[in-house]
Amino acid sequence: MAGKQRILIVSGGQIEDAFVTALLEENKYHMTIACDRGMTYFKRSGRLPDLILGDFDSANAAELEYFQTQTDVKIEQFPKEKDWTDTELAVRRALELSPMQIDLVGATGSRLDHVLGNVQLLALGLEHKTTIYLLDAHNRIRLVDGPIAIKKTEQFGDYISLIPYAGAVQQVTLRGMKYPLDQATLTPDITLGISNEIVEETAYITFADGKLLVMETKD
Repeated sequence: MAGKQRILIVSGGQIEDAFVTALLEENKYHMTIACDRGMTYFKRSGRLPDLILGDFDSANAAELEYFQTQTDVKIEQFPKEKDWTDTELAVRRALELSPMQIDLVGATGSRLDHVLGNVQLLALGLEHKTTIYLLDAHNRIRLVDGPIAIKKTEQFGDYISLIPYAGAVQQVTLRGMKYPLDQATLTPDITLGISNEIVEETAYITFADGKLLVMETKD
């Protein structure tokens, strides 16, 4: 199954239960991972993740004890003093299986340092040739290093923003969008790529060099 698997990671940030439940019901995930406090969603919903991991410094002790009694759930505990966040541990663990796609939820919330750190984890997907989506009820974010097409019928939300990642992105061309671009350069100090819209059947995003955060959003 390697290379074809889809994995869901539920981290410990902001969770909207109905959104996560819909993901589980609409998609065929070959593995589900609860990252530290992300186990709370599974306990509330009556579902069992395949794996729970983290240092459990923010986890509910009673919930952890409950899952420790479930023989179908594997638990991996790490020390609090470590180089990687719990979410990065979960992403790296998932990447060991060489999946086609990882959906990461519970990775946004009030801790902006963690949110930015989780956005950085999207680069691990490029390294491993795995698409990682950072998802919540209002956003779907991915990192790309080459041209993509987005069908209007398949977009997430109403708006698309393009943000250069780790430096300038050269020769950005947008077609099928309300605000087209032709061979433009996007740099980290401008907001030219924010809040565009698809106006044709398919939007085409091409560029010659660099990496783009593609953020599909809704209010």
